[in-house]
Amino acid sequence: MQYLLMIAGDESAAEHQNDGCDGWGEELERQGKIRGGGGLRPPSEATTIRVRDGEVLLTDGPFTEAKEQIGGYVVLDCEDLDEALAIAARHPAATYGSIEVRPILGPEDFA
Repeated sequence: MQYLLMIAGDESAAEHQNDGCDGWGEELERQGKIRGGGGLRPPSEATTIRVRDGEVLLTDGPFTEAKEQIGGYVVLDCEDLDEALAIAARHPAATYGSIEVRPILGPEDFA
């Protein structure tokens, strides 16, 4: 089963944003657990798109004002949620931000 880790932090954690993962993913990659991921540019560089009544609406920056913003993501291939949670808990960002772990829908979910 695949899980998406959405890694979030607030501006007070800005000093950590460029730290990388301190080797967190190297062993996971060797084990075939990581399927992809990466960091994101700051929310100020985002563009939000919505379509309402056929009209395309663009908003510069994040659509919602929130203390924490997603700064990166990782896709894991795990046996179950418990394994995904254990891996997420070892991510350095869990010590200064938060990590949302969410199952990814598979083809069977659309049958």
